[in-house]
Amino acid sequence: MRNPKYHIYLTADERRTVFNSLIDLRNDLISQGKYTDIIDELLIKLTKAKAKKIKVKEV
Repeated sequence: MRNPKYHIYLTADERRTVFNSLIDLRNDLISQGKYTDIIDELLIKLTKAKAKKIKVKEV
């Protein structure tokens, strides 16, 4: 079976927080001597992701 794709819509502040958290996690893994391949891939995907403007309906 095919793995489902998920889309996450983040504000600029949320995106910055996720990016900084991933960098902190990467630095922790480097200090422990562990591999950071997965974190590096996520950082690349996050930087290449297109910003999409959507309208949010308030309920």
